[in-house]
Amino acid sequence: MEHPQNYCGRQVVILGLARSGVAAAKLFHDKGALVTVNDKKERKLCPEADELEALGISVVCGGHPAGLIHEGISLIVKNPGIPYTIEPLKKAAALGIEVVTEVEVAHHICKAPIIGITGSNGKTTTTTLTGLMLEAGGLKPIVAGNIGRALTEAALEAEADNWMVVELSSFQLKGTRSFRPRIGCLLNVYETHLDYHDTMEDYIFSKTKLFANQTEEDTAVLNWDDAVCRKAAGEIKSRVFPFSVSSELSYGMYVSSPFGTGEDADSMIVYRDHDGAEHPVIAVRELGIPGKHNVENALAASCMALVSGVRTDVIARVLKEFRGVEHRLEYVALKDEVLFYNDSKATNPTATIKSIESFSQDIILIAGGLDRGSDYMELLPAFQQEVKGLVVLGETKEKIARVARLAGMSRIKTVDTAKELQDTVAEAVRAAFAMAKPGDVVLLSPACASWDMFPSYEERGRMFKQTVHNL
Repeated sequence: MEHPQNYCGRQVVILGLARSGVAAAKLFHDKGALVTVNDKKERKLCPEADELEALGISVVCGGHPAGLIHEGISLIVKNPGIPYTIEPLKKAAALGIEVVTEVEVAHHICKAPIIGITGSNGKTTTTTLTGLMLEAGGLKPIVAGNIGRALTEAALEAEADNWMVVELSSFQLKGTRSFRPRIGCLLNVYETHLDYHDTMEDYIFSKTKLFANQTEEDTAVLNWDDAVCRKAAGEIKSRVFPFSVSSELSYGMYVSSPFGTGEDADSMIVYRDHDGAEHPVIAVRELGIPGKHNVENALAASCMALVSGVRTDVIARVLKEFRGVEHRLEYVALKDEVLFYNDSKATNPTATIKSIESFSQDIILIAGGLDRGSDYMELLPAFQQEVKGLVVLGETKEKIARVARLAGMSRIKTVDTAKELQDTVAEAVRAAFAMAKPGDVVLLSPACASWDMFPSYEERGRMFKQTVHNL
């Protein structure tokens, strides 16, 4: 796409309201474009419509009218979650109309260098950590994107001395053309979101578009333990900054005694520079968040902070003080010596497995949610070894219960969906609490998206926490 100022007097369609759609609509309207915003939801479910119409922006709700897309349209900016299979986008493809997401728009107007962070798991924790490290280093970060503020809105405020720290999904990246982050980070790639991407190849392609326009002046932070990340290293032009929890690297950020060796009790996070000199950062046991996956997140954030100019002592202080973010392996309460953790953001089996592996205690797991076609068999080893009881709910409850039975688990409780969602969550929490003994962990880690029952994983997590506190 062109710079937004070049769309003055031209027709632009924004598909989908929400935060990103509203921000993009305002931007193009301010630049003189003829903006139409379209959302399939009914007008009463689009509270943002009144504000946009008051500005003189056309808003069409309740479906996609036949005449919405035509040859006179210069650009479509779509909400990342809208699939490319809907009729307006198929018509746009046939007419050769460019379709982008808000990330592409924000890139054109942002004066600050951008740090883009993506991956199947760990994005929010890593983005939050990176922002905190840059803030502690005096670098004035603005955290936005798939976390917090709409990227376009934040980009308008950014100055050259800021850093934009941006969480990016595959949905967002798929709709980019010239987007170029100064630092790009790919944390990991696991099989997920195939209901949107159709194939793993398209999912990987969308993730690695993060690096498509980088040059030798830019940096790619890559998880050297992930096969997709390592393969990407050979296909990009930017400087590679690797990190690893399982291998000592000749250059990059790594753990001194790799996990799984039995010698990691006193392991350190270490940065080895291009001259081969080692710079210890922090002991792993001093990290403020538990789990091997959070060590990976800490390594990735440390790499990006170092490249940005943050000192290792500042990085160490942030890693020691950080206690995680809401809904990501979040400590909730201790009730009758039973620990409760909220990991509602675990929306795929891999994320749940990583969460389970973070604890040495026996686990009572609460899982289940939207059915995206998985058989959940990858949960089998964790069910055989670490999980002693299971409470399942949502569309996938029978699938996950079947895996538990195959694992030899006998303590399984199926919770039916009640008229009030809070009652469903309350029954699940009470059932898990009844299975637990002192010292156990009750873990909400659903392995599924929330949309079969809840409007978001955040709402699912909040209901869980409220119920725990009411026990």
